[in-house]
Formats: sequence, structure tokens, C-alpha cells
Amino acid sequence: MPSNDARNLLQCAVPTAAAGAIVVAVSAAVAGGKGALGAAVGTLLAILFMGIGLYVLQWTAKTLPQLFQAMGLMLYVAQLLLLLIFVALFKDTSLFNAKAFAVALVVATVVWMAAQARAYMKAKIFYVDPDSAKSEKTEKTGPSS
Repeated sequence: MPSNDARNLLQCAVPTAAAGAIVVAVSAAVAGGKGALGAAVGTLLAILFMGIGLYVLQWTAKTLPQLFQAMGLMLYVAQLLLLLIFVALFKDTSLFNAKAFAVALVVATVVWMAAQARAYMKAKIFYVDPDSAKSEKTEKTGPSS
């Protein structure tokens, strides 16, 4: 993974993990151990889904830029479907508190999206490739008169 991609991933994952730790602490105080476990599972699931999604989108942008928008839409639909499957499988579980799980999942997702927006606003992304401008000036395609 190139350093810029890793930097974007870290700029999203670290604030999300910090917000998740706060939600885990609050859930532990409100709902006990099962609340803390539910919040931890929700936070980890959000970081996992969003991290994989960011990696796939960055890979698509570099290798298949013509499919970037379609891949983004497909990826978000796939994430929602996988989350729906996970929630359906653990709907009646007694392993963790479902409300703490839901709150942590929503908080982690919102924090990830805000951190991702901030990371892209702060990124120094070239609009024009400076190397291609240099090579175009040195080449002569027509007769010089």
C-alpha cells in the first residue's frame, strides 16, 4: 500500500477507534459488560467494513479508473448487505447488547466518514500531472517553420 493510501487509512481509522473507545466506555457504564462487548463489536465491524471499502476504492481508482464510480456504488451496496446479514444472524443473540452495538456502529460510521472527508480535503492531490506537461513540450509533432 503506497504511503498516501496508508496515511488516508490512518487518518480515518485512528479517530474512529478513539470514538469507539469512548462508546465502549459509555456502554460499559450504562449496560455493563455485554454493552461494552456490543460496542466493541460494532466499532470493529465499522472499521473493518470501511477500511476494506477504502482499500478497494483506492485500488480501483489506480487500476480501473473507468469503473471507479460503479465500483463505489457496488461497494456501498455490498457493505449494507453484509451488515444486514450480520445483524440478521445476531438478531436474537445474548452475547452482547444489541442497542450498544447499533449505537457504536452508527457513531463509528459517522466518525469514519467525517474523518475521510477531512483527509481528502487536506490531501495535496495534483489536478494535472506535471511530468506529462514536461514531456509534451519537448516533443515536436509537426514541421517547424
